[in-house]
Amino acid sequence: MESHSPLGIYYGKDDVYVYRTCHTPLHAWTPIHESPVEFRDQTVFGARVRMAVEGDAFLPSFRDGDNRDVIATDSMKNFLLRHAALYEGPSLDGYLAFAGGRLLETYPHVRAVELYADEQAFRPVPVPGAEGFEDSTLVFLHSRNEWSTAELRMERHPDGSPFVVWHRSGLDGLHLIKIRGNSFVGYIRDEYTTLPEDSNRPLYVFLSARWTYVDPLSALSNQATGYVLAEQIRDLAGAVFHALDTRSIQHLIHRICALALVRFPQLESITFQSQNRTWERIVETADGRGQVYTEPRPPFGFQGITMTRADLAEQWPHFEAEWETAT
Repeated sequence: MESHSPLGIYYGKDDVYVYRTCHTPLHAWTPIHESPVEFRDQTVFGARVRMAVEGDAFLPSFRDGDNRDVIATDSMKNFLLRHAALYEGPSLDGYLAFAGGRLLETYPHVRAVELYADEQAFRPVPVPGAEGFEDSTLVFLHSRNEWSTAELRMERHPDGSPFVVWHRSGLDGLHLIKIRGNSFVGYIRDEYTTLPEDSNRPLYVFLSARWTYVDPLSALSNQATGYVLAEQIRDLAGAVFHALDTRSIQHLIHRICALALVRFPQLESITFQSQNRTWERIVETADGRGQVYTEPRPPFGFQGITMTRADLAEQWPHFEAEWETAT
C-alpha cells in the first residue's frame, strides 16, 4: 500500500477470503465484436481481499503501544465478511466501495482506507441434460485461469462523508501463446547483442491489465451499468493477438490498449503489462509439422504501456484502417 499519510501510518488485514452464494450476475453492458461474453454467472462469488486503514489516530499504537484506537485486524476480517452479505450490487469493485464506505462511517477516526481484491473464480461444470450438456446449477469448478481484480482508495470529505479518491479494475494471470505470425527484427545490434533476429517465432506472453473509468460509478454503483468485464478484455486481447502481424510485444500491447479504448468509451485509461515467456526450441517433430519446446531460462523481458483517451485521439487514426482490414 502506498500511504498518503504525512506520517506514513497504516495497517490492515490481508488474504481475507470471501465467498457468497447466489450473488447477482454481472452483465456485460457494452457488447463488443471481439467477445461473446454477455454476463458472468455469480452463483458462487469469491474474492481474496486486502484492507488497509490509515490515519494519525493510530500513532499512539505505533509510538507508545497504546491500542485504544486500534481496530483489530480480526475485526476487519469480520467486517468484510459481514458486509458481503449486505452488498446488493453485482461487481467486485462495488463491494470494495460499499465495504470501504461503511468502514469510514463506522470508525470516524480512520482517515482513509485502501482495498484490493482478486476474484476467486468459480465456473459451472457441464452436466448431461435433456437436450445435451448444460451448466450445472449445483456444482462449480474453482478456475485456476486468469482472474479479475479491483482496487480503490477512499477518504473523507470535510463533512465526514466518504468518497473514492481512485479506483481501478483489472485482469491478472492471462497467459497467451501464438505459435506463428510473430517477428522481432530491426533492433539495435552492437557488441552486447547475442539475440538472433526471428521473422516468424512463437510468442508466449504473460499479461495483466488495469483500467479506469470516465465515471467511476460505471463500475461502483449497484447497477454497474458501464462495467467492463475482465472476460471482455481477455477476449479482446486474444483477438488482437490472433489478427495482428506482431512485430514485438510492445506492438501487441499498444494495439490491445487502443482497441479497448475504442470499444469501451466509458474507459478513461488502460494499462497493459507483459512478460516475454517464449519457450525455448529444442527439436523439430519427426513429421516436420511441429516443434518441441521447454520453459525458457530466466531472466525475462517485460513491457508496459498506459494509454489514455487523449492518447487514443492522437494515435488511433494511424492504424484504425490496419485493424479493420486485419479483422
